[in-house]
Amino acid sequence: VSFLNMVTHQELVSCVGWTTAEELYSCSDDHQIVKWNLLTSETSQIVKLPDDIYPIDLHWFPKSLGIKKQTQAESFVLTSSDGKFHLISKLGRVEKSVEAHCGAVLAGRWNYEGTALVTVGEDGQIKIWSKTGMLRSTLAQQGTPVYSVAWGPDSEKVLYTAGKQLIIKPLQPNAKVLQWKAHDGIILKVDWNSVNDLILSAGEDCKYKVWDSYGRPLYNSQPHEHPITSVAWAPDGELFAVGSFHTLRLCDKTGWSYALEKPNTGSIFNIAWSIDGTQIAGACGNGHVVFAHVVEQRWEWKNFQVTLTKRRTMQVRNVLNDAVDLLEFRDRVIKASLNYAHLVVSTSLQCYVFSTKNWNTPLIYDLKEGTVSLILQAERHFLLVDGSGIYLYSYEGRFISSPKFPGMRTDILNAQTVSLSNDTIAIKDKADEKSKCIF
Repeated sequence: VSFLNMVTHQELVSCVGWTTAEELYSCSDDHQIVKWNLLTSETSQIVKLPDDIYPIDLHWFPKSLGIKKQTQAESFVLTSSDGKFHLISKLGRVEKSVEAHCGAVLAGRWNYEGTALVTVGEDGQIKIWSKTGMLRSTLAQQGTPVYSVAWGPDSEKVLYTAGKQLIIKPLQPNAKVLQWKAHDGIILKVDWNSVNDLILSAGEDCKYKVWDSYGRPLYNSQPHEHPITSVAWAPDGELFAVGSFHTLRLCDKTGWSYALEKPNTGSIFNIAWSIDGTQIAGACGNGHVVFAHVVEQRWEWKNFQVTLTKRRTMQVRNVLNDAVDLLEFRDRVIKASLNYAHLVVSTSLQCYVFSTKNWNTPLIYDLKEGTVSLILQAERHFLLVDGSGIYLYSYEGRFISSPKFPGMRTDILNAQTVSLSNDTIAIKDKADEKSKCIF
């Protein structure tokens, strides 16, 4: 866990959001929105809001998949205490301000396609907006403030808080609403992962919990000393982070804890994972932004054990003779896979293929997109998934093919929904749960 020793905010930081794996925006009760560059360790003020407006939540417009760079991807929605939400460009220009709720707008979230925005407020209303900020519908209304909201994986349902209850409401008018009591105190944060379809909740009862999308409990944490103020899934759904007073915890998707840090931060009000899932940023009550990197992941195959010891370093151990090799990389390691006598490692710019017979001379080639979200191996070849497609390579580094089908969303593909053999790729189609695509 690291603090960048830079100018920080004067007041509490309410929310943070990544644009790329190296750039973060944070907003604070000192009315500033600040851009952080992690490569150069520089900060710059983007927006100075009026003195009567306090920012509450920030969410970047989703970078759309498979479409060439469009202008909209470079903007974010900011919800504020004056009952409005603001659409703001990356450069800090306020494109539009919309009157949304009576009282503060407590959360705003784009759906995965970027075609709709949901906002929730102190007035107990859940509203759906078009991407230009026109009101489409008021999805629900209740007597208590709604503190947190999340879209379902298919963008057809919305999960929101109602005091101690969680509610899943489909956008379809007459569809069945799911509601259950989730905590013994007010629920402060929820998150719903698009890959594993699991739900996280955090409450004033000092617990965090994991649920499936039917409201069945999968994990219930021990009570902490302080209320849990933030929870967030890693993009691939394998890990999640939990924030509380002076506490940052990293957990497995099944709920148990991998690591506990006690940074001097005050409460961590908001946690954001970088797009590649290698680091998190936390918005802290004392005006700091805390950065943490995930290390110590481990891969095993036969007699080899590979550990990511630092962001750019792997250690390979042969357990038969205790021989140790160190693998150094130019950039940060994002994903890796060890199987069939080969170690495949993707960094932010390149892909490395090592043979277990010789760790000194990897095959290296450049990646188009950079953010690899999945590596699968078969005996003869391996498969990479990134934001723009699926790519099949031989272990000699030769590009073989790139299968596509209509409506393919690479952001939700994982090891459970893609399978690879020596002559076939099978993909489970999210749009039609009954169909499989075989290539």
